[in-house]
Amino acid sequence: MARTTPPRPVDIASVFPELAPLARQAVRLHPRPGEPTVHESSVGGPLLWPADDEWPVCTKEHHHYGDLPVSLDDVRQSRALIEAAWLRPRAPREDLLSPDQRAYLDELETGHPPHPGPNALLPVAQLYLRDIPGLAGPEGTDLLQVLWCPLDHDEGMPAAHLVWRDSGSVGKLLADPPEPVDVDHYGNYVPEACVLHPEVVTEYPAPHELPEELAERLNDWGREQWAEEDPDEEFSPGSAYYQYEHSVAPGWKVGGWGPWSFCDPWPMHCDVCKATYQPLLTVSSGEWDGGSGSWIPLEDREEPSAPVGLRKPSDPPMVQIGRGYNMQIYICPASFDHPHLENMQ
Repeated sequence: MARTTPPRPVDIASVFPELAPLARQAVRLHPRPGEPTVHESSVGGPLLWPADDEWPVCTKEHHHYGDLPVSLDDVRQSRALIEAAWLRPRAPREDLLSPDQRAYLDELETGHPPHPGPNALLPVAQLYLRDIPGLAGPEGTDLLQVLWCPLDHDEGMPAAHLVWRDSGSVGKLLADPPEPVDVDHYGNYVPEACVLHPEVVTEYPAPHELPEELAERLNDWGREQWAEEDPDEEFSPGSAYYQYEHSVAPGWKVGGWGPWSFCDPWPMHCDVCKATYQPLLTVSSGEWDGGSGSWIPLEDREEPSAPVGLRKPSDPPMVQIGRGYNMQIYICPASFDHPHLENMQ
């Protein structure tokens, strides 16, 4: 099923013509539960990986912040247990888990001492360029694969690894990819398999990236709009009204603008050539929340007719970055060989 973002409440570039030259195309990926194959674009799905290509591993320092890592199988079993519990009928005031199930879950969540040595990377996203309008890679490639080490690193995020390849040159496939021995204690960096429903939308910069005078006018305009739409509401989001409703689309996406929120923008230049980094992929902790409900696709607006289980409709991949933030991967526009940049926003 395709996903359709509702039109924005106002054509913001008509109200503020200064924004028109700043419009950017973004592709909302709309990951949804499914069983993708290696020949499809996906989040958390299998990768089209040659049997004779070495699987990447992480040798960087990991930070556990007092919580022991768990195994990938521990995460999968924990999720399956809780999923089944949510979906089964229960009597009023009946506990979600039986005593035996609670004890088993506690065992799964105990964790183990960190393993020394390399940690195999975990598939995060596979994007065929044919599916993602505007996405381009090195000459001769038609596929982007994103993997990461599912543990915290220096910036409190997983460490990503990008692979561009020509899908037509892949011969025999790797049948049994290595799996990480350690993952984040809470399984925050273990994406569930999702198929994608790419959709092109237009974005404008967050207020943080606009000239102060324009941001102030947007703030005043936002207060006026809010007062007209909800005159009985005392709280006005001000400039956040523009940010929530008209600037940056929430959720997993390719391209567009940075979802700046709790921190201000800072200069991001390639260490090799000093070019300004450009957004490649946004990994989100959810496609919508209380402040971004207007971006919910039309096809997802009906209340589920049956229990949804552990996977929230707003977060099918079940990935959590920080305290519900975004991880954005930037690349150098001058060369795909230059190192990429990761930032939490």
